[in-house]
Amino acid sequence: MSVAYVRTVKTASGATAVQIVYSIRRGSRAMDHIGSAHDEAELAALRAVANQRLAAGQGELDLGLDTVGAAGGPLPIVASRMGHLWDALCRAYDSVGLGEATGADRVFRDLVLARIIEPTSKLDSRRVLEETGVARPPTRRSNAPCRDTPPTPGGGASPRPARRTRRSDRPASFSTT
Repeated sequence: MSVAYVRTVKTASGATAVQIVYSIRRGSRAMDHIGSAHDEAELAALRAVANQRLAAGQGELDLGLDTVGAAGGPLPIVASRMGHLWDALCRAYDSVGLGEATGADRVFRDLVLARIIEPTSKLDSRRVLEETGVARPPTRRSNAPCRDTPPTPGGGASPRPARRTRRSDRPASFSTT
């Protein structure tokens, strides 16, 4: 894949050279020298010629539309559909086995996919889900810590830090000096 762009370079004589640079591969470049300008008017004319050469052969695609938007103004957005993106992400989520691994937890899936679409906080992911057109997860469940965590090795609850003891509970051999 080649990328072409227009560049200007100061020459030894003080003029400004206008060139078209074609970057073909890593570091490999080909150049077309358009000309050298000695003032701003010549420079503008040479840049216009270089841009015309870059655009040569790239005709306008006729879409068959007769209506034209407001001159220079932004076009209004009349509809937006993220359903295709959502469906593709759901299929990818299931195909890598995350649906099965999480016990088909729909709320968790929705939060994960919302944060893939737009990396944001858990609370703001509700906004992303609304914009996507997916029903919001219930706040209590999505903001609560997961209660269905597997037990820790050795059974029982997670280990708690040891309780601090008073000085009188220390063994007699313990010295603080």
